[in-house]
Amino acid sequence: MATQETAQAPATRRNEKVGNVVSTKMQKTIVVEVEMRKAHPKYKRIVKSSKKFYAHDEQNSARVGDVVRIRETRPTSKLKRWALEEIVRRSSLGQIEDTAAAAS
Repeated sequence: MATQETAQAPATRRNEKVGNVVSTKMQKTIVVEVEMRKAHPKYKRIVKSSKKFYAHDEQNSARVGDVVRIRETRPTSKLKRWALEEIVRRSSLGQIEDTAAAAS
């Protein structure tokens, strides 16, 4: 009566968030600010709150103002528990800075 079951672990769905890049001053690290909108429990008015997350950016590809998607990972350092998944939308600020740097 010993039947073998194929014990496959389900594909882990890691938590993802979308937010704006606030800082890129560290090497391979970006700071992403995620804005949460939630109805107040008593007054039922929409309240904005934001939280900053440190995310790992291996290629240093994200720039300040970009909208990015980050994914939860195992701890990379003391503060980093997220990794850059993709850049959803580029900032127009970064393009102006790139052209100014290329001209000089």
